[in-house]
Amino acid sequence: MIEILLRQILNGLSLGSVYALIAVGYSLVYSILLFSNFAHGGFLVVGGYICYYAMLSAGMDITTAAVSAMAGAGVVAVFTDRLAYRPIRERSSRTIYLMIASMGINIVIENIFVVTVGGRFRALPAIFPSGSLDLGGIITASYFDLFSLLISAIFLVILQLFLIKTKWGLAIRAAAYNLRTAGLMGVNVNRLIAIVFFVAGVLAAVGGIFLSARYTLYPQMGGITIKAFIAAVIGGLGSLPGAVMGSLVLGLAEMLTTAYISSQFRDILVFSMLILTLLFKPTGFFNKQIGEKV
Repeated sequence: MIEILLRQILNGLSLGSVYALIAVGYSLVYSILLFSNFAHGGFLVVGGYICYYAMLSAGMDITTAAVSAMAGAGVVAVFTDRLAYRPIRERSSRTIYLMIASMGINIVIENIFVVTVGGRFRALPAIFPSGSLDLGGIITASYFDLFSLLISAIFLVILQLFLIKTKWGLAIRAAAYNLRTAGLMGVNVNRLIAIVFFVAGVLAAVGGIFLSARYTLYPQMGGITIKAFIAAVIGGLGSLPGAVMGSLVLGLAEMLTTAYISSQFRDILVFSMLILTLLFKPTGFFNKQIGEKV
């Protein structure tokens, strides 16, 4: 009984860590521009497909394919901002227009893949060793869960160091308080936003690779990011620690529900958590105060 519980906790943390990569991307964009970028799921799909075809068609190893996927998704995210979001920002301060545009962009990206590569499900080649590792005789953990936890943690630590130690990281933190004031202080706002979108795209690609390996790859896979968005809301939209905390809680809740109740209740629980958060603590765990909720 204890071993089953510990295994489900590990599975939940593994899934939650992948959600965290995606949720942090949501929160990064929201902290700067105060809108929910629902095209984020499209960036995840782009990363997954680049990795898939880089390995199968170009014969790349997983490391090279993953780097290509991260770069590709990051560039797509930057171009999305440049071609769609920036013109809207320059014409209107209403962030609701950005959110509506992001929904349309997500559908466009999905259907581009449906038209070009087809809508069938694809299995990503094995990227981690199969089998399990015995952890002190207490629990056996799959290599996939251990690697996903470790790699997700590494990316989140790198992001934190980037935000704390680099000039552009400090500029992002300043812009999260007030974008206009950061611009008046000499920060190149458009370049800053491009960097934020690139980072969000990179994190989405890593999440896309893990989700493709855990489940399967298909054009509508970006719909999974709605759970990462819910995790960001639970933690506090715009709060990066909140996004991580909310994701881990959500991953644990999903896996424990699957193990002890039924997998059919997973989505019921997730969306119930969202509703309860909005009813009783709309600012999330970390009480992130926001100027506009869209």
